[in-house]
Amino acid sequence: MSSTVLATLRPPGHPPGRPLIMGVVNVTPDSFSDGGRWFEPRAAIEHGALLLEQGADLLDIGGESTRPGAARPSEREELDRVLEVVRALADQGAKVSVDTMRARVAAEALDAGACLINDVSGGLADPQMAPLVASAGVPFVAMHWRAHSAQMDLEARYADVLGEVVAELEQRVAGLLEAGVAAEAIILDPGFGFSKDAGHNWELLAGLGQVVALGHPVLVGTSRKRFLGRLDPTAGPDAEPSPPIERDAATAATSLLAAQAGAWAVRVHDVPSTRDALAVWEHVRAAGADHD
Repeated sequence: MSSTVLATLRPPGHPPGRPLIMGVVNVTPDSFSDGGRWFEPRAAIEHGALLLEQGADLLDIGGESTRPGAARPSEREELDRVLEVVRALADQGAKVSVDTMRARVAAEALDAGACLINDVSGGLADPQMAPLVASAGVPFVAMHWRAHSAQMDLEARYADVLGEVVAELEQRVAGLLEAGVAAEAIILDPGFGFSKDAGHNWELLAGLGQVVALGHPVLVGTSRKRFLGRLDPTAGPDAEPSPPIERDAATAATSLLAAQAGAWAVRVHDVPSTRDALAVWEHVRAAGADHD
């Protein structure tokens, strides 16, 4: 699932068919997983460098928390949070994605060295985003999205979650193409945890192949999400989920499932666990090919 636009994001010698690993760098005080740990630019830059050492292929740098109920920072605040980090890590040779819903933040991050835009709203939150992507000619992640964080749980209503997510992603692709975005630049993200409850997320993961079948590279972001914190089948619906930092083994398992479904990349907080899970999958594939 490669293209001229995306080819530069794949490291030399990367095994064909193996998803890229996108490491998360949250430059926010309130992200659900690690809010505040990397809020200072120096800490965020050091963390990004560590993720690269651990095997991340891409770094996704964001200055706005999208946890359920989160309030949005101002545009100026978001810019102040991310630009120094983007510039420093890009200067170190990292392939940097900027995680933003604002066209101005995306544009300035591109100027600072980012090479990919990851917009959880798929360009719906800012009408200037699609024209920017079209003119810049950079890869663009369009996620399935229905509402901002403060309202998104109210939109978790589906008669057929897989069918509706696929249909709404198709609509988003059509809108981006109409705005002049190149088809080969579009990456899709089914939006695990965004306007979806646990049952919706499991159905979506089970049917991920239908999202891949749309013909665009697919980014999967299940890392440390709430539904992975409630794996005990004997626990009641009101049981407290495990803390986000204890969900990395489950994240690695979903990364492997995403790889089997044909995902282009997985977005994770803990790189080593997912790196090893994907390495196991690759060894098994190679061993199977030797016996064909």
